[in-house]
Amino acid sequence: MLAADRLIALALMGFSVIVMWYAQRLPVGWEAETGPGAGAFPFWLGLGMLLASGAILARSFLSRPHSGETFIPDADAIPQVLGVVGLLLGAIALIPLLGAYIALMLFLLAYLRLMGGHGWLLTGILTLTTPVFLFFFFEVTLKILLPKGVTEPLFYPLYAMFF
Repeated sequence: MLAADRLIALALMGFSVIVMWYAQRLPVGWEAETGPGAGAFPFWLGLGMLLASGAILARSFLSRPHSGETFIPDADAIPQVLGVVGLLLGAIALIPLLGAYIALMLFLLAYLRLMGGHGWLLTGILTLTTPVFLFFFFEVTLKILLPKGVTEPLFYPLYAMFF
């Protein structure tokens, strides 16, 4: 297991460095009129991934190896993983048609209620507030427009209000 931890940590660290390197091709700092530069989010995300991967690598060297430790998934884990993969692929397929926000809402509804078995209150709160938060974060704050599909006309009043 420690060898796998080290290998994955090194691979993630390499990917993080690539993300940060490409992000610096864009402005990373704060721009007076528009806010954070286009490379700010990927750069800081890459740095966070690099630090987390470095912590995993350091932990793999500091922990004692357990003899005979292998990773074998439970019989229940495989259908759950396949279910999540199916939900993600379905959500990704719906983005061009329904838009990112509706696809996300449907994904959260199915994931929280069907896969997680959570109650309707928590499912409803997360299903409704997450897309609203992401709208304000990406579209209003960062000025990054996400695909809206057939729901685009519903956003016209919000565009008039914020842009």
